Amino acid sequence: MSLTRKDVEGIAHLARLEISEAQLPVYVESLSKILSFVEQLNAAQTTGVEPMAHPLAGEAQRLRPDEVTEQDQHVKYQANAVSVAAGLYVVPKVIE
Repeated sequence: MSLTRKDVEGIAHLARLEISEAQLPVYVESLSKILSFVEQLNAAQTTGVEPMAHPLAGEAQRLRPDEVTEQDQHVKYQANAVSVAAGLYVVPKVIE
């Protein structure tokens, strides 16, 4: 599938992107190549292929032990804060 300049301008408008005149041909070509690749993927024969619930079916994934490896230093980090209350950073209200 090949996109036109008008198509890319419409996509940019919907995405609220500002694309300069110099950039427009690059986007037309790049997006057209992406859509062509997706069309190739759609042509792949997938009949009879069972969906996988997990890519490592039948295998165990090695995980590291879930244990604390660092000391709690929040008091040290909060010493530089302008305002702290109950162990939390206090910031000015931005929305009224």
